[in-house]
Amino acid sequence: MRILIVDDEEVALNSVRRLLKWRGIRSVDICNNGKDAIEKIRQTDFDIVLLDLLMPEVDGLQVLEATKPYRPHTEFIILTAIDDIPTTVKAIRLGAYDYLVKPVDNDLLFLAIKRAYEHRGLTVGLSAAVQDGKKKISEAFKDIITQCPRMLSLLSYAKIMAASGNPIMITGESGTGKELVARGIHRAGPMPKGPFIAVNVSAIPAAMFESQFFGHAKGAFTGADFPHQGYFEQADGGTLFLDEIGELPVDLQSKLLRVLEEKSFYPLGSSKPVWVDVRVISASNKNLDKACREGSFRLDLLYRLKSAHIHLPPLRERVGDVPLLANYFLQEACKHYSKDVCSFAAETMDLLIARDYPGNIRELDQIVQNAVLVAEADTILPQHLGMASGAPSLFTRHLCTIKENDEEHLFYTLNKTKGDKKHAARALGITLRQLQRKIAAAKNNPRWEKILDDI
Repeated sequence: MRILIVDDEEVALNSVRRLLKWRGIRSVDICNNGKDAIEKIRQTDFDIVLLDLLMPEVDGLQVLEATKPYRPHTEFIILTAIDDIPTTVKAIRLGAYDYLVKPVDNDLLFLAIKRAYEHRGLTVGLSAAVQDGKKKISEAFKDIITQCPRMLSLLSYAKIMAASGNPIMITGESGTGKELVARGIHRAGPMPKGPFIAVNVSAIPAAMFESQFFGHAKGAFTGADFPHQGYFEQADGGTLFLDEIGELPVDLQSKLLRVLEEKSFYPLGSSKPVWVDVRVISASNKNLDKACREGSFRLDLLYRLKSAHIHLPPLRERVGDVPLLANYFLQEACKHYSKDVCSFAAETMDLLIARDYPGNIRELDQIVQNAVLVAEADTILPQHLGMASGAPSLFTRHLCTIKENDEEHLFYTLNKTKGDKKHAARALGITLRQLQRKIAAAKNNPRWEKILDDI
């Protein structure tokens, strides 16, 4: 996150800059007059500008009016002593995101900055996706397979928010790809060469929490024969991904909150603090806002973890990605199991598209793997999925139109299914009676005499 502070009072400039850096915002520029501020903003792509209104020669409203058209995605937050409704309305109409009256509470200021930065990321991401519906996914998110406009917008937003280094919360049902997105955020963030440490919070016993997260010194407890680095120290200079954060017991949440606030901790059995620079990305399939209302999750911890929020849609809301994902999993499964299965029958793909997937992408992956294992031919048929199929769908009939009257394709399928007419009919997307009529019509063709004899 890059912030510019514009104020003609030197004390105010340095005070706000010191406060921002104390809160972990590394890139902070200052400017003490409106004229220079206009030039700086036009030349540099700041994320947020904290702008005073009362300045000699060129005031804050003039700065806003002269720069907002050139930097539509830069968010302006007015910090001023003028508590006046007409002035507030004019600033908002000129494009200011928020208007705060001095003296400003620190928590209120950071909440405004957080919301403004999140709004900027969202507008930039949506704008990028709208301008180019076929926009390539950023290299940082190359592991994510999608052509869904909603997912492309989310990834554009994630890329913008990743650059700040602030904590990010990823929510969504199990199997929607939260860890893949977290790894992409790490690669797109300010410390991509640092470690990425993934931790399943629900798998750590409460008694082992401090040792696992903060480490311990030699002799800290019985069996501690060697010093141990905890997850925070292992992730120093990189990213700590906390999966299933909603499962963390309430009595341990305060310990995690303290480390996030102070950026330091004491390993068990040690009297020396350890300081770390760690970006925290957390994930949950629970409704944490509801958990806060019920008292099972601390609201102050949620605010610390949720500087930005990304919610991943379930697979049933992005069905257009099912063929893409299924074919990718098919290739990966063939490599893993040394199988030569090259495609899905059209009817098989219909069944995959129509499925609900309570387990989301993870469930689709498992279905395809199992189908590859049991497939006898080079095409995955409906029975390989363990699913029953009804009459051929419009999608199936459309795909089969070109070849369903082609004798070569007909007998190729019969040969591959070893004469099993029911199996062949399902693969072709036609009824058994239609298949029998086609076979009867082809009996006068000497080219197929041997195949027909075998059938």
